[in-house]
Amino acid sequence: MKTLPTGLQAHLDTGTTTLAWCWRLTRSDGQVFGFTDHDLPLTFDGTTFEPESGFTASEIRTGSDLSVDAQDAEGVLTSTTITETDILDGRWDNATVEIWRVNWQNVGQRVLMRRGAIGQVRRGRVQFVAEMRSLAHLLNQTVGRTFQASCDAALGDARCGVDLTDPAFKGSGTVVTVDGDRAFTVSGLSAYADGWFALGTLTWTGGANAGRDAEVMMHEVGSTDVTVILLEAPVLAIAAGDTFDIIAGCDRLFETCTGRFANGVNFRGFPHIPGQDTVIRYAAKGEDNAGAVL
Repeated sequence: MKTLPTGLQAHLDTGTTTLAWCWRLTRSDGQVFGFTDHDLPLTFDGTTFEPESGFTASEIRTGSDLSVDAQDAEGVLTSTTITETDILDGRWDNATVEIWRVNWQNVGQRVLMRRGAIGQVRRGRVQFVAEMRSLAHLLNQTVGRTFQASCDAALGDARCGVDLTDPAFKGSGTVVTVDGDRAFTVSGLSAYADGWFALGTLTWTGGANAGRDAEVMMHEVGSTDVTVILLEAPVLAIAAGDTFDIIAGCDRLFETCTGRFANGVNFRGFPHIPGQDTVIRYAAKGEDNAGAVL
């Protein structure tokens, strides 16, 4: 149960209200945006809530159990506030949301209704629809480690310990020719073995996509050229002359950790965990069942 500020409660008691919804969104890069369904800008707590975006919300879907409450917010793609490029880039993913009920004649009379995060974002030609999830969505996230054969560390993090600044694991290249929207031949990587950067990370350092990261699907070394294929096409088109840094790939297997990175001591999986063949195994005669070390 919420306790309303005295001024807002008195305003509601009059029976004639001037209320508006305000949404404050904070992205992971620290940028803060405000939107309102009122027809004029509203400002409080250092944030200006803009009406021009056409930002409107649906009813709140809620339940009495621990399911995640949700609300859809629909808005117009604008060149200055919310752009298609930013949505494709994932800059709005998991942004925190505050939903306020405000007296637009006196913004000091307001109450925070709920907090949450941006979930799925659907976009069209001129508009977007963002799902606002309640804080209950955090209960769906895995906490702690998982008992699995593969490593659960991120390559190069504190638990992994691999130095990704080592030239053996990091290269730099330049796009020579482009084949489609995610495949291209490159220069600068001829010293690396075939497949060395498959499943790795590419960071654009020059060109239209500068500053963006991409996952590498394939890295092929041919007799005359080197080809890189990305898992997904970048937000903006790749062009000859674009430059990038690229990190060696890791499939999180123990053999890769020891053979490619010589880092088996820091492997964070359980490579000897019994597999499904052990579950369906049945008793049989022979030396394999003598109790000796496998």
